[in-house]
Formats: sequence, structure tokens, C-alpha cells
Amino acid sequence: MSKEKKDLRIVFLGNPEFARFHLERIVAEGFNVVAVISAPDRPAGRGMKTLSTPVTVFAKENGIPCLQPRNLKNLDFQEELRSYKADLQVVIAFRMLPETVWDMPPMGTFNLHASLLPQYRGAAPINWAIINGEKETGVSTFKLKHEIDTGNLLVQKKCSIEPTDNVGSLHDKLMHVGADAIIETLQQLLTGEFEEIEQDNDANLKSAPKLFTDNTGIDWNQKGEDIINLIRGLSPYPVAHTIFDNKLLKVYQTSFQSLQHTNSIGQYITNGKNSLGVYVSDGIVYLEDIKLQGKRQMKIKDFLNGYDISHLKITSE
Repeated sequence: MSKEKKDLRIVFLGNPEFARFHLERIVAEGFNVVAVISAPDRPAGRGMKTLSTPVTVFAKENGIPCLQPRNLKNLDFQEELRSYKADLQVVIAFRMLPETVWDMPPMGTFNLHASLLPQYRGAAPINWAIINGEKETGVSTFKLKHEIDTGNLLVQKKCSIEPTDNVGSLHDKLMHVGADAIIETLQQLLTGEFEEIEQDNDANLKSAPKLFTDNTGIDWNQKGEDIINLIRGLSPYPVAHTIFDNKLLKVYQTSFQSLQHTNSIGQYITNGKNSLGVYVSDGIVYLEDIKLQGKRQMKIKDFLNGYDISHLKITSE
């Protein structure tokens, strides 16, 4: 006999807004979240004001017990977690769990990953799907096991990537797709009518490693479309960067004009008032939304109106 929603005891683990959105949907659908686990509060900002994760804030606002362990292997924490007698744990955008935690509930622990696994295992699947020029991505729910992002699949849902999408807009689209996948997974586990599908590890797999300064820099030797995809895949965070006037320049938005030319790759070009572009092998990448070191983020026209570029070797249109 299948359980009722209120009988399925769920512990939810997550930190950021992406996770909070899914937690809110689970609660709104009537599932019984008996406890939440999130990161400890931390000081942030100039005033070092104590800051809670979005998941913690939601739990406290809705009267859900919230555990904030610093060490997931701590035996007192694990004993407290065990006291909630969860049937199932749901993990979204949290951190690696020790086996003693993910193997604790009788129905196991499942995770939501923002890609169509086994593709784009890793920390930054939304970014890398755009960077690599994919036209489609999605979400996957899967049972946790020792190797990261490799557990048996439960539910997958697809999502298109439009040419206008950046990582911010795709993130928001995937939140809604992911919430549907989470509810479908819970419904299936509730009724016992689900199938676990083993991931194909023999496929030509693309990874989604963490993003650092050394893999978010713009290489102007690449083709225009690849540069555009890199910038889209890093905007609004962590943001692609280059050097302009010996200063770090963050680039949030660009456009591309395909053309043949004999100019040097990486050479800047401007009309002096409204545009600033960079020659690449197959055309010009125009900077549209930027932030120069020491300045605020601004549109290129505002930047050119307020920044003297006369001392720079920039080709005029």
C-alpha cells in the first residue's frame, strides 16, 4: 500500500536560492518535510552581519526544524538527524555527504542535478552547457552513491537553451523544470511506481568542473561564436574577463559581427562614441555590458562617454 504525502517523512538538504525554490514547492505540494539541513550562518558584507542561507530562512519562517552542522560526520549531529526518522532525504545544491548520512533513511537519498546526466557531472553544469554551445540541457534526479553524480537515474526533464540565454536566465528556467522533476520523483517514490536507470558511463561525457580565474578568461584567438558562448555561460556570475588598459575588464554581454579582415587578433576597434569591439579570427566581438576594474558595471556607451581612450592604440571605424 502506498503512503500518503503526510506519511512520507522527508529531510531536505540545501543552501542557495535554487534549493529554496524547490523546498518551497515540496512544502506547497503537501509533502511532509520534517527537518532541513543547511550551512551554518556566517558573517558577510562590510558590517559582517550574520547571514543565513535562503533554505535556512525559509525553514525558520515556516516552522521547520533546521540543523546547521559544521561537520556532517559529527556523531551528535548524526544522532539528532536520526531522531527525525526520515523515510527519505532530498539534496539540492548542498555539499558532499558522508555515507553515514546519505545511507541513513530506509528509502535512501536522492539529488537533483542541473544537467541531463551522465553529461555535465560536476559543480557548474549550467555554465558549461552554455559555454559548450549546447542547444538543450535539463535536470536529473538520481539516488546518491559513493561516486559523485553517478547514481541511478529516477527522473529527467529537458529544457531548451535559447541563443539569448545566459547562465542567469537558464538557471531560472531550470529551477521551474527542476521543481517539476522533484515532485514527479516524490510522487513515484510515494507510490513505489518508479524505475532506477543505471547511468551510461561509456558515453562521450562532458564534464562541468568548478570555475576559477584561469578557466574564465577570454581567449580572443577563439572564433566569435565560442567567445560569445563563454561570456553567456559566465554571466552574471562568475563573469568572463580580459585585460583593457592594463586593468581587469569583466564582460557581461556581447554581440558578434562575422566578417573577413586582416587586423590583428585581439585588436580593439571603436567609433569613439557608441561601440567598442575586439577583432577575432572570423569577425568582431562587440562589448555591450562591462565592468572595468575600479568602476561600476555599465553599458558600453556610458563607459565610452566617461572614459578617456585616446591614449590607447585602438582602431577607429
